[in-house]
Amino acid sequence: MRIAFLMAPQGVEQVEFTGPWEAISETGETPQVVSTRSGSVQAFNHLDKGDTFPVDTTVAKVTADDFDALVMPGGVANPDALRLDPDAVTFTKGFFDAGKPVAAICHAPWTLIEADVVGGRTLTSWPSLATDLVNAGAMWVDEQVHVDREGPNTLITSRKPADIKAFNQALITEFGKVIA
Repeated sequence: MRIAFLMAPQGVEQVEFTGPWEAISETGETPQVVSTRSGSVQAFNHLDKGDTFPVDTTVAKVTADDFDALVMPGGVANPDALRLDPDAVTFTKGFFDAGKPVAAICHAPWTLIEADVVGGRTLTSWPSLATDLVNAGAMWVDEQVHVDREGPNTLITSRKPADIKAFNQALITEFGKVIA
């Protein structure tokens, strides 16, 4: 199973990337870093620089058809940059159009709003996104993790780094249904 991790060149919350990446890797699946630019991604631990991670490919070179599922880590700057990149938005929307599972944590639903895929869906996120999601037609819930199966695909969302264990379990369970 090929799983894309969509991230901007900088601003991703490191633990929201590394936690799910490690969980997926432990299952024997093949995650890949997809970014808007080649090179590396600069992660952050809240506002402090964290580690850098190599980019496997860019959104300009791939489509949702090249992957089985999408993981969208948060951080404030990461999804804010992604939602302004037309290729990143198109890449994200492609997973919904193809009915493939998507997992998004923290501020990552900002990119989902830009891709116009949250209407009629139930999501959780970092609390400050609640109004944005509701204004985009979603129902916002304050839960550790929420799995929405009401749309064309399964959408897994989570609030924050403290919820990563539950987020990881939900995405491994739901992604496993794709290959089962």
